[in-house]
Amino acid sequence: MHLTRPRLLVLLGAPLLAAALSAPAAHAQPTASSGPVHAADGAHAGHTHMVGDCVVPDADVATSARGGRATDHRSITVAEQTAIEQRTRTILAQKYAGGSRPGAVAAASAGTAIPVYVHVMQAANGSGDVTATQIDRQIQVLNSTYAGAESSAAAATGFTFTLAGVDRFRNDTWHADGASTTYRSQTRQGGKNALNIWLVDFDYLGVATFPWDYAKNPGIDGIRVQYTTLPGGSEANYDLGKTTTHETGHWLGLYHTFQGGCTTTNDKVNDTPAQSSASTGCPEGRDSCTSLAGLDPIHNYMDYSFDSCYDQFTPGQSTRMAQNFSAYRA
Repeated sequence: MHLTRPRLLVLLGAPLLAAALSAPAAHAQPTASSGPVHAADGAHAGHTHMVGDCVVPDADVATSARGGRATDHRSITVAEQTAIEQRTRTILAQKYAGGSRPGAVAAASAGTAIPVYVHVMQAANGSGDVTATQIDRQIQVLNSTYAGAESSAAAATGFTFTLAGVDRFRNDTWHADGASTTYRSQTRQGGKNALNIWLVDFDYLGVATFPWDYAKNPGIDGIRVQYTTLPGGSEANYDLGKTTTHETGHWLGLYHTFQGGCTTTNDKVNDTPAQSSASTGCPEGRDSCTSLAGLDPIHNYMDYSFDSCYDQFTPGQSTRMAQNFSAYRA
C-alpha cells in the first residue's frame, strides 16, 4: 500500500498485524466547544488495530484504490462470503415468517432512522476540527444519497440519518488514528443500530466495519473518515461528503461493486454490472468485463469514482442493506 492515502477500505473480523508503538500519547485537552474530553491513558502514537480488526480486500481488484493510492487489504475468500450469506439467510429466516424474502425484509426496514454520533478527533493544537455546519451538511448528504435524490436511476433505500451527538477530543495520537481500538471503544455511543463516525487524519479516505462483525467487536463498530472529505473540506475530488456515504454502505453490508471482478456473483447484488477493477475519476463508457452484460457502474457509491461522479445505489443494493440491517442491526 502507498503510505500517503489509500482510499476507502473496509474492516472485517480477522487478525491483522498491528503497528509497533512507542511514543507516549498526548493527553486529551478540552476546548470551549468540546463535549466530554477523554485522556488517552496508556495509548501510544502510531496506527494500531485490535486483533479482529482487519482490512477487507477485494480479490481480483487492481492495486489502485480510490484517489490513486495502492490498496492494503487481504483477500476475502469466496468461502467466507458464502458463509456470511448463509448466516444472514438463517438469521432472517428465524426473524421473519416465510424466511428471508426480500420484500418482507425491505418492508420491515423501510423508513429506518439511524442515529449518528460524530467524534471529531483533533490534534492537540486544534487541527483536524470541522464546523457544526460541515457536520450538518454531511448528515444532509447521507440523507440525500440514501434517499436516491441524486439520480432518476437511484434507489430510495428508506434509510434516514439523524444527528444524535457530536463530541470533540484533542489528542495527537487519536487524531492520527493511533490506538484506534482504544479511542473507539472509549468513545463509541449507542447500540448496534447507531452509526458512529470518527473524523481523523490518516492514510485512508475511510475505513468501515461490517454489520456481521458487530457481535464480535461492538466497541469498534462504525466508520473512520478522513476529516477533509466532509462537505467544504480540502480533499480534492473527494470533498462532497460521499466518502461517508460509501463507508456507510459497507457498514450496512455492501461490498465494492468490483468485488470479485468479472464474475456473475461479484458483489452479491444482481443489478450491479460486473467490474474487473475499481474506477478512478469518472470514466464514462468504461466496460472492464466485456464478456458480461452492462457497463461498469462508475456512478455507484460503492465504486471508487470521484465524489462528483457518484449518484446512486441500485434497488438490489437497497434490498441487501435492508436485509443486513434487519439481520444484524435491528
